[in-house]
Amino acid sequence: MSSENASSRLFADLDPDQVAAATALHGPVAIIAAAGSGKTRTVSHRIAHGIETGAYAANRVFALSYTNRAAAELRSRLRGLGARDVAVRTFHSAALAQLQFFWPQLTDSFAPKLITNKAPLIHEVLEQMSIQPTALLKSSLQAQVELIRYSMQSVEDHLAKSHSDLALSPERFIEFFQGFEALKQQRKIIDWEDALLLCVGLLRDQPRMLAHVQQQYRFFTVDEYQDISVLQQSLLETWLGDRQELCVVGDPRQTIYTFAGARSDFLTDFSSRYESAQVFELTRNYRSSQEIVALANRVSPDAPIEAVRKVSSKPTFQAFNNAAVEAIEVVSSIEALLGDGNQKGQIAVLSRTNSQLTPVENALKQAGIDYQVRGAGRFFKRPEVVQGMGAMRALQTSTATEPLFIEVSKIITSLGWTSVGVKNEKWSALNWFIEVLEEIETENLDEYLRELDERERSGHEPLRDAVMLATVHGTKGLEFDNVFLIGMNQGFFPIGYAKTPQEQAEERRLFYVAITRAKNSLAISHRLDKPASEFITLFGTHS
Repeated sequence: MSSENASSRLFADLDPDQVAAATALHGPVAIIAAAGSGKTRTVSHRIAHGIETGAYAANRVFALSYTNRAAAELRSRLRGLGARDVAVRTFHSAALAQLQFFWPQLTDSFAPKLITNKAPLIHEVLEQMSIQPTALLKSSLQAQVELIRYSMQSVEDHLAKSHSDLALSPERFIEFFQGFEALKQQRKIIDWEDALLLCVGLLRDQPRMLAHVQQQYRFFTVDEYQDISVLQQSLLETWLGDRQELCVVGDPRQTIYTFAGARSDFLTDFSSRYESAQVFELTRNYRSSQEIVALANRVSPDAPIEAVRKVSSKPTFQAFNNAAVEAIEVVSSIEALLGDGNQKGQIAVLSRTNSQLTPVENALKQAGIDYQVRGAGRFFKRPEVVQGMGAMRALQTSTATEPLFIEVSKIITSLGWTSVGVKNEKWSALNWFIEVLEEIETENLDEYLRELDERERSGHEPLRDAVMLATVHGTKGLEFDNVFLIGMNQGFFPIGYAKTPQEQAEERRLFYVAITRAKNSLAISHRLDKPASEFITLFGTHS
């Protein structure tokens, strides 16, 4: 097939703005992609076009994402376009892979063991400090530690700038932070932020190793660039060196992780940092009804998007006496949708906080409707998954000689999986180990284990044909035919602790993300026993 015919095939399903971005093969390039505008399609076609025209060698392309699910989606799209040899990773898994590769060359020993869960260590440090380690305290401290590391700040600078209510006094927090770091060093273990920091430090300190990486990867693509942190940007700049073959894609309207160190200015100031940058905007929304898009534009009027779908579906706004009545009515509406032939997996109930989902979960359980709670980490806490993860990691120290697929099959079979028989939740959870292996198509044990660890870190649970219950943060990058956004009350959404203008602006962006998850129907509700959210009253839409 000629390059012209190949290009026309690749671009047949792209709109003119997408084609313009996909044919800008040499960086620096920034693509500002609105919700539902086809950014993954555009980026995957850009990479495939570069490979087909000979501008890129597939094994020299490095595609990076903020989330594991986004990386999996991009990997799948590229394979569908014949670009199978492109490396698609999250920053975390890429850093860990390089650390594990180079560390033995530098030290004659294996890289420190990775821990995927900080909670037990935090618990231990608090007990050493004679502080009661409550779940809330541990969660708060973990968030503070991660923000410090992702922002590449000193503890003192963080404490001076922090607007949040600290769970401990500054002095005690410094003591905790130092104790936490000391315990990791003592045990010779690292967490995910250490993997990023150590990779940056190692590559900058070892020119030969950095040259190896820069020789391997020449063309960089970064998805979800609005969510990148100072630490991830430092790693990206280390990989790039003085080269400018970089394409970034993201949407400042969907920056919802600043509490975790995300910095959208890396995207918005891209053309200032790169004078020769080409900037493309994708503003057509292919996902939602015209009225849902119109509501999103009212939330973010400075950067309106254009509805492409002709379907008409006006968002509804309802008020219920309390949370229990709200849950019952939402589940009644879900039953009606299912009765009309809608799929369970295309229905989502979203809220600002996890606790708001509990009444809906109880009502779904009572109604006998299958549901899935996303972001609560339940999948990775299932006994068979915990046992499976442990057994997979133990393969590193075994003398197994069978192909990886056989070894994985033997492990899950020993835990109760069968190739024939009842396919219940336990069977599906164990079968996930095979599904991951087939998806990444590898016989490399280290690569497989990194993928499993990364999925646990990012909460990338397998999706089932079940009603989705999730916080808005938990559905970033997902879309559903029918969305219920519940608990739109002041103090919940926007959240009560959002005090500064920056925090309040992030709550508004989070509302924008919630709205743009919906394709065909959007039902927004609040309780009458608490004040309605300012987001509802602001747009004159409350009942």
